Amino acid sequence: MKSDIEIAREASMKPIKEIADSLGIPEEMTEPYGKFIAKVPYSLIDEEKASRSRLILVTAITPTKAGIGKTTVSVGLALGMAKTGRKAVLALREPSLGPCFGMKGGAAGGGYAQVLPMEKINLHFTGDFHAVTTANNMIAALLDNYIYQHQSEGFGMKQILWKRVLDINDRSLRHIVTGLGPHTNGLPQEAGFDITPASEIMAILCLSRDLEDLERRINNILLGYTLENKPFHVRDMGVGSAITVLLMDALKPNLVQTTENTPAFIHGGPFANIAHGCNSIIATKMAMTYGDYVITEAGFAADLGAEKFLDIKCRKAGIAPSLTILVATLQGLKMHGDVPVEEIKLPNPEGVVKGFANMDKHIANLKGFGQTVLVCFNKFAQDTEEEISLVREHCKELGVPFALNNAYCEGGEGAVELADLVAETIDKCPSGPLQFTYSDEMGIAEKISAVATKIYGASSVSFSPEARKKIAKAEELGYASFPVCIAKTQYSFSQDPKAYGVPAPFVLDVKDFVINSGAEMLVAIAGDIIRMPGLPKSPQALRIGIKDGQIDGLS
Repeated sequence: MKSDIEIAREASMKPIKEIADSLGIPEEMTEPYGKFIAKVPYSLIDEEKASRSRLILVTAITPTKAGIGKTTVSVGLALGMAKTGRKAVLALREPSLGPCFGMKGGAAGGGYAQVLPMEKINLHFTGDFHAVTTANNMIAALLDNYIYQHQSEGFGMKQILWKRVLDINDRSLRHIVTGLGPHTNGLPQEAGFDITPASEIMAILCLSRDLEDLERRINNILLGYTLENKPFHVRDMGVGSAITVLLMDALKPNLVQTTENTPAFIHGGPFANIAHGCNSIIATKMAMTYGDYVITEAGFAADLGAEKFLDIKCRKAGIAPSLTILVATLQGLKMHGDVPVEEIKLPNPEGVVKGFANMDKHIANLKGFGQTVLVCFNKFAQDTEEEISLVREHCKELGVPFALNNAYCEGGEGAVELADLVAETIDKCPSGPLQFTYSDEMGIAEKISAVATKIYGASSVSFSPEARKKIAKAEELGYASFPVCIAKTQYSFSQDPKAYGVPAPFVLDVKDFVINSGAEMLVAIAGDIIRMPGLPKSPQALRIGIKDGQIDGLS
């Protein structure tokens, strides 16, 4: 089969004005970025129309390092919906350069189920990531300058919480010292970098309703504590409006198309293991304004992305899925069935059956949210019918709808079965009212424990002295009502990335705690998770280049 990039180049794209026109968006309302990309003003969102749209969340079982294929399924479902005459719109996240040049090489779907133009989406796109990075680091520079310029007045910071960010996997920048050299270089201090998708600015971009809300949130960012132990915010420097200016264009969602010209809004890109893992509320509501069916995904497995989508994004946006799709693969099931990772592509029915426990736990969790769940089997070429039948029969026993997705090889034709079953299930048995894991009124530690015990299966949660101290400070500052966002490994329900399947009761260790007062969520750092990833021994950058004048290796 052809590579993703070869398929993408052979696809027949329509001018973006035609894609906008298919939605009913006037050409004069679009801001083209070349022929095939445009930004659209969020003022076009119609809450009444959006309330009638059927939102479909795509999530997955706990993934292998190669992933499970949620984006391919999401795009494939949109293609299948269009193929069956239904008006579907995608709402997806933007890829990060970190994994594109590290593990993945690309994150725009795969095969004949991609969003286009694939190379631009995977690389600089419309500059949203650059804007987030710049806004974040401008705050850091302005803070350092504020301290330097006001030191003669007795001003100083007891603790600085704000980190710089970069959209590159760079482990050397996790902990650094700034301000070395002569006094005019600033005050020497310890600092560090996170990756841009973990930035609070990224979370703010994705959770803001409009420009006014964006500025309000930016002003509320907690930067640290003064020598008098008083909280110090962006608003105290008087630069909130300036930072908002840097993000004005980035706040507008990006309109693109699929390999079969289905409209797609791609906007925002937080990771689900170290952030809240969902595309922007604005993009989702824009898609819901124009689509009868809107397909969106949340990062990594359902214990991370879906939990945060439901407990954070839906809570804040006032939306709820009509259906949740849980993506499963034979390779993923085998990995959770104790089959060695190097053997998961080989037939092993026993391993598949043993791996059902992981899938079942995710199904039970999603049902606990009040969700109707459909299992989508993402088909690979080497999969045997015998093993696929095992998954189909198991879902039948559970009373969970099951459908194959073969859009990777066949495009929309390969997702017609999935599209029909999704529409039928929504019509006959849509999700009930959303049931959150915790209430706003619960204490912070209680909220973290609720997610850990109810969703992950932990027996309890332990908090380091530092985490307890920071939680107490958050409550003192009046942030206890915020939802919690737990940062942990994506490869297990537990904090141990090698504990596959459904780990035996374990204690979740919360080692650190971050207040995102602008994003209005609280981040608990569990286990050894790091918010600035490193590169693997053989990064995808070794295979990316220019061949015959065109980009190669983004697949």
